[in-house]
Amino acid sequence: MTRAYRAAVITLSDKGSAGEREDVSGAKVADILTKAGFEIKKRLILPDDRKTLAQNLAQFSDSGEVDFIATTGGTGFSPRDWTPEATMDVADRVVPGLAELMRLEGYKKTPRAMLSRGVAVIRAKTLIVNLPGSPKAVDENLNAIVPILDHALEVLAGDSGDCARP
Repeated sequence: MTRAYRAAVITLSDKGSAGEREDVSGAKVADILTKAGFEIKKRLILPDDRKTLAQNLAQFSDSGEVDFIATTGGTGFSPRDWTPEATMDVADRVVPGLAELMRLEGYKKTPRAMLSRGVAVIRAKTLIVNLPGSPKAVDENLNAIVPILDHALEVLAGDSGDCARP
């Protein structure tokens, strides 16, 4: 990493937010990001609620407190899975390649990875990425994109020079 980026980790889980389930996936996200050189500034467990998630994503992005937000959970087909929609509610721009790469890497392990509806977007100068709720899928998906996050965040912050290669 060219610099220490600041991150927020948001877990979406009705049971987790009620204290009925341990947040293993959020802990996995924080661990991977910390090992990659990120400073974890915020860590929340929220219920699966579209409006609450959208409010938190907008607040964290607009405050300038974090460069990267990773959500975990709420990307499947369950009636309570609204994470991608909440993320799109606050998006300025979409970054489809990151979500495509995560699904591709997951597919190498299981065809069910293609059922993840997670998205990656930009709001202000913050990159937001939706990860599945499974700790195993978090590991596969986040590690697939970690190698390119430094450059992505550098460009987003306006700190990068010419990106074109000769």
